[in-house]
Amino acid sequence: MFKKIVLLVLTLSLVSCYEQERNCKDFKTGKFTSETTINDKKFTSTFERNDSIQIETFEGKTDTSKVRWINECECVMQKVNPKNREEKKAVSVRILSTKGKTYNFEYSFVGDSKKQKGSVTKVE
Repeated sequence: MFKKIVLLVLTLSLVSCYEQERNCKDFKTGKFTSETTINDKKFTSTFERNDSIQIETFEGKTDTSKVRWINECECVMQKVNPKNREEKKAVSVRILSTKGKTYNFEYSFVGDSKKQKGSVTKVE
């Protein structure tokens, strides 16, 4: 019985120490491709980001957004020239994990509890 308790404690301590890698600073600037799945449909875009501006091309349309970093792994993006009310809404992005040249993220409109997830790969 004692061995089982010791094994359980060791297992729990190892699992509780596991933390996903998050090297967010590596993804503040560069050229990227993004993939997001919404309602079983995959969407892909490309973008280039410096510390404060992101230029994204999605379905043949290019948009520019201001990027405001809250901390190393979270930012808020706001379109520079929104064309309608929906585009005026700021988007909150949080990097969940990183691995090599890829990161997984979640995003939502600021104030909205419904979050979507996706992945980004750095190409340059």
